[in-house]
Amino acid sequence: MALPGPYSGVSTLAFVARASAFTFGVVYGSMKLSYLLAKAKSHKKAEAQGHH
Repeated sequence: MALPGPYSGVSTLAFVARASAFTFGVVYGSMKLSYLLAKAKSHKKAEAQGHH
């Protein structure tokens, strides 16, 4: 059995690894974004209450 070349695109493991990394990145990014938006919203609210 011949080993596939480095860029043959045949390796299932490489494909699964890339797909997993991509999925993890999308999930992590959306969680991080929602956290930052919530943090910014509460910061604006606290700032608005502080001025009155």
